[in-house]
Amino acid sequence: MQNTPSNDTSTVESWDTYWRGASSTDAFSSDGVNHPAIPAFWQYFFGLCNQDESVLKLIDIACGNGSVIECASQFFNHDKIQLSALDISAAAIKNLKQKFPFVKGIVSDANNIALDTESYDIVTSQFGVEYAGLSAILETSRLVTKGGKLGLLFHIRDGSIHQECEQNKNAINSVINSRFVPLALRLFKNGFAAMQGADRSAYESAARELAPAIKELESIMTEYGLHIAGDTVSRLYNDVDKIHKKIQHYNPDDVFAWLESMENELPDYLERMKSMVKSSLTIVNFETIKDELEKEGFVLEIADKFFAPNQKSPLAWVLIANKQ
Repeated sequence: MQNTPSNDTSTVESWDTYWRGASSTDAFSSDGVNHPAIPAFWQYFFGLCNQDESVLKLIDIACGNGSVIECASQFFNHDKIQLSALDISAAAIKNLKQKFPFVKGIVSDANNIALDTESYDIVTSQFGVEYAGLSAILETSRLVTKGGKLGLLFHIRDGSIHQECEQNKNAINSVINSRFVPLALRLFKNGFAAMQGADRSAYESAARELAPAIKELESIMTEYGLHIAGDTVSRLYNDVDKIHKKIQHYNPDDVFAWLESMENELPDYLERMKSMVKSSLTIVNFETIKDELEKEGFVLEIADKFFAPNQKSPLAWVLIANKQ
């Protein structure tokens, strides 16, 4: 998933860690949300928006790395749109501002947005605001001006992205439980020490202890495929093997720092996958959202499952609504 949840402290911390380390320039490259049908949807949505105003105001809630902002900046002339982006992660906003310096960045919980009611012509969220629950969705909708438009993509239970996140979660959980990373760290520490003349018995013991974890990673890749969790498992497996085979060519401090960072990052990745899976909405959840928005004076233009071409499983729930 791509945008940041706004309620659970540990989850927010994991996303903040992720955005601090994010380096990709592709706004659609993170956590599986990279299907071309998604930016195509936003181009369609923006085409529905009223462009009679001299300057439109748009805000994207739980903006993450700015995929919706990128689409909006490509669709609208810059002198015809004022773009704002809100996320609970300060790191996400910092990254977004580096890519899109013309955007107003706002660090805020989606459940408590300190902005005026009916202050934006277009309000959007892509796989983000649902993390914080129904109250955050209603808080988001509060920002839509009369005659304005609300455009939302939600995670859908049992959809293709949900299934991918569920598999990523299970795979990374198995990697953590195997203790592959701390055991590999022990192996290399003893291996480098043996190269300096220390007793090899500690190294050989560490190698024996690592062997079952190696088998576990092989089983994970067999079950879920080599590209599971964005190639994280296969890269970890291959890089440890490569370093081990040519250990004399590597700097010990670099190897230790890499493995220690992985030991910290894997739980954060797991937490993000858990939050994505948890945020996925059932049909009952979606019907509740529709009902509440209608009570708030919205007319639903589109409210249904969103399918990519030639796919049997939906990518998302899609909701487009007009404020009366």
